[in-house]
Parts: sequence; structure tokens; C-alpha cells
Amino acid sequence: MSVFPASTAAALKPHLERWLRRPLRPEAAPIRLLQRRIYVLPSAAGLAFAAALLVMLLASINYELSLGFALTFLLGGVGLASMVHAFRNLLHLEIRPLRSEPVFCGEPARFALLLENGREAARPALCLATAESAAMADVPAGDSTEAVVERPTTRRGWLPLGRVTVETRYPLGLVRAWSTVHPDLRCLVYPAPETDPPPLPLDGGTRDGNLRRAAGEDDFAGLRQHQRADSPRHIAWKAFARGGPLLVKQFSGSAGGEVALDWHALPPALDEEARLARLAAWLLAAHGAGREFSLRMDDASLPRGGGARHLHEALKLLALHGRRNHEG
Repeated sequence: MSVFPASTAAALKPHLERWLRRPLRPEAAPIRLLQRRIYVLPSAAGLAFAAALLVMLLASINYELSLGFALTFLLGGVGLASMVHAFRNLLHLEIRPLRSEPVFCGEPARFALLLENGREAARPALCLATAESAAMADVPAGDSTEAVVERPTTRRGWLPLGRVTVETRYPLGLVRAWSTVHPDLRCLVYPAPETDPPPLPLDGGTRDGNLRRAAGEDDFAGLRQHQRADSPRHIAWKAFARGGPLLVKQFSGSAGGEVALDWHALPPALDEEARLARLAAWLLAAHGAGREFSLRMDDASLPRGGGARHLHEALKLLALHGRRNHEG
């Protein structure tokens, strides 16, 4: 008879899982794996191996097989040695957060971590896993290597890396040695741009909220590389069908001048996320066309400018709009 009823155990399981996955404070770099934070348990293959050893031991006792005893204890020693090697494969490993480039919502966030090995032996078959993905890495002796783990993005703003499990099943896969770390690393998630936005406004828009079409939109001026926010209507499909790259028709009305984007000039029917998506698409279109732009939000503004850095600052304003985590 079990101590706890099945219903009680089932009720306690979610609380136990929440406690195990409770948010932890980010750790200062470098994160060093010491003895007290490394755990070792047999894997599924290790449990099957132990069961086979038990059967071999019982058979050797029953039939008084000397060679059976020797083989059983030899294989048992190999299993114990694999446990020591798995533990040493993680011991004193150092982990440093490197970087995470901004992404648009819906794209995977990629976090780069540096694994440093200060000992004179290699550390093979290391696995770094989040709740959604895993990455394998081998660290040479006395050297370092870079590993990249991913997390899905479902909302704009700052996305912390969170808990990462560092594990190894080296050398035989009989045991699993692991440790959990919490690197101080986060990724900025831009709002996903609108897939088919209206043409770029020449200025902030008209008083009634309907944005004007740029002058000269119908004057063809050439082709340029495709940007994510470009309308499918402007893609040069004939050139693409002939095996060429994906190009977009460029019109003289979008080849120069300033774009003034204003949050309050957008149509009132758009909700907050739809407004951010449209502004993100226009920012990408203006940057792709080589036009300078300014951005005015209800809580912040960005003066006229251009270039990749200016685009990042504008998209960052959109990503953190209405968020409390504006720091960084």
C-alpha cells in the first residue's frame, strides 16, 4: 500500500514541476561547474545494463561459474568507470554568455554561449538544452568552443535565455551527468512586421488617419534585393522564374526623401499590435530603400536618421512599447 493515494500524488506533481522549474536569478560569468552542482544518474541504457549484470550474477551463483563471476564484475567495473568519466567530463567546465542578436517575433532567438575547458583533456559529447531545443558541443583540451541554443519567440520585448541544462552521457551512454545553469543573457524580440503593408507614407499622414501614397510610386526606377516587408505585388516574378534572385521593383517615389512615421497618424481601427506591425514593416521598407526616417510614438520619439543602427533603435522602441523592461 502506497503512503500517498494516487489522486494526492497526481495533485502534487504539478507543484513539484513548478518548483523544479522555478525562475532563478541570472548567474554572474563565468559559471563554473563544481562538484556540488553536478548530478549523476543511470540512463535507460544504464538501467538495462544493470539488470543484465544482475541476471549474469544470479546465473553465475546458480551454476557456480568462475568465468561468469569474472565477466560480471569486469562489466560492473566498466559501468562504474563510465560514471566517473561522465562526472569528470563536466567538472570545472566554465560557461560564459556571449551574445544574442535581435530577432522578429516568430523567429527563433539564438543565444551564443562560450564553453571553456581549462584541463589537459578534451570534453566530448556535451549537450546544452533548453526546454525547447538542444545543441551538441565538443571542447578541445585547454581550449574553448561556442555553442548556440535556441528559444522560440511568441511576444515582443526582452526574452531571457533562462535555465539551461548542461549534460553528458560520455563515454558509454550508461549514465547521465548533468547540471543546470542560468546565464545572464537575453534577446530583444522585435514585433513581427505586417506581411502586406500599405505604401510608405511621405510624411506622418493626413489628419483623418489615412496615410498618403508617396509621390511617383508608379515611376519605375530599377530593381533591388528583396526585403522581408516588401509587398508581393512589387516582386519581379519574371526575373525570379528565369532562375534569378528574388528582386523587388523600385519606384522613383521611394528612392529618396524622408519618411516621417507617427503613431497617432495611423488609422484608429488598428489595435496596438497591428500598429506596431505596420510601423515595423514601414521601417524595414524605408531602410531597404535607403531613405531616412523619423519615428514618433506616444511615449518616445526618434529623430530623423538612417543606417542599420538607426533602424535598430527604431525597432527597439517598437519592441519595448508599453513594456516595463525598457532598461538595456
